[in-house]
Amino acid sequence: MQMIYYPSEPDVNETITNDQPLLVLISFDGQKVIIGELHESVEHNVLLSQIGESSLDIDKYFRIVLDKQGADWTFVCPPHYKNIEDKHRRITTFYNDGFSVISHILASIGYLVGINIPKRYSRHVQMRAS
Repeated sequence: MQMIYYPSEPDVNETITNDQPLLVLISFDGQKVIIGELHESVEHNVLLSQIGESSLDIDKYFRIVLDKQGADWTFVCPPHYKNIEDKHRRITTFYNDGFSVISHILASIGYLVGINIPKRYSRHVQMRAS
């Protein structure tokens, strides 16, 4: 697994020690994890730009805001996720994959916290249930 820290690993570790919020991007296969300080980047697409990647690549990652209280998942299923045409099946697959990959990565970096989908993203989950 490739870990990228912004602005640096010591800075991110200090943020973790102080239980300040982090932005986390996890590639869909879980092989690439980008962790940045929320106050340094503000948004996930900005974090991508700060590490030299295109902000347009945002739909290649699960997006999390993380602290010791929990992980808020910005639940936005890309329209091309795994090339699944059927919207209901695509969202269900994204949901299942996300919980699996995100849980594994969070545990591997020492965060045994719940994964929450904030209310503003719940319409996508409700679509999955209907």
